[in-house]
Amino acid sequence: MDDHPEPPTRRLFVALAPPDAAKDELARALRPAGDAHPRLRWNRIEDWHITLAFLGELPSTAVPLLRGALSGTAAARPALRLRLHGGGHFDDRLLWSGVGGDLDGLHDLAAEVRRLVRSCGIDFLERPLRPHLTLARARRDDHDSVPAAAAVLAGFTGRDWHTARLHLVGSNIGRGPGPIHYRDLTAWPFAAPAEQ
Repeated sequence: MDDHPEPPTRRLFVALAPPDAAKDELARALRPAGDAHPRLRWNRIEDWHITLAFLGELPSTAVPLLRGALSGTAAARPALRLRLHGGGHFDDRLLWSGVGGDLDGLHDLAAEVRRLVRSCGIDFLERPLRPHLTLARARRDDHDSVPAAAAVLAGFTGRDWHTARLHLVGSNIGRGPGPIHYRDLTAWPFAAPAEQ
């Protein structure tokens, strides 16, 4: 008997994940903000990612289509050199860290991913790419913690790193109480970086 039957739908997105060393470096820089603002709801460090295309809630039958369409994308592209830097917020409720480095390559990759998803007949809301990692969310009655936490990251610049894999990710949003958890459904390695 299958303890984890396939759900009829999944909330899906395509993303990049920073390496553990880059995430640990950012987590150290965030420690003062975490201590000063304990009411923030922090995302799990293992779930930090850069979304290239948010696809929304889709039938689970879309997963094999997406695997087929995206399977060769990463292997055909050299790894991108990126870094985490700075911080900011959306609407005083969502704390993020910025992304620097090869942003032209990142935008090109996102455009290709979105084109391939549409080629599968999958419709999704097109949002402009604003490369960032979502770190924490404020409670509805807290209008001060996120801007203050963003100020802690103002001078942060992390080390450069290369993208390792392109990820097709599913989340448990809408699947019950508790924190959001993400799970890799498939990940494809990038080719070696263009610069050595």
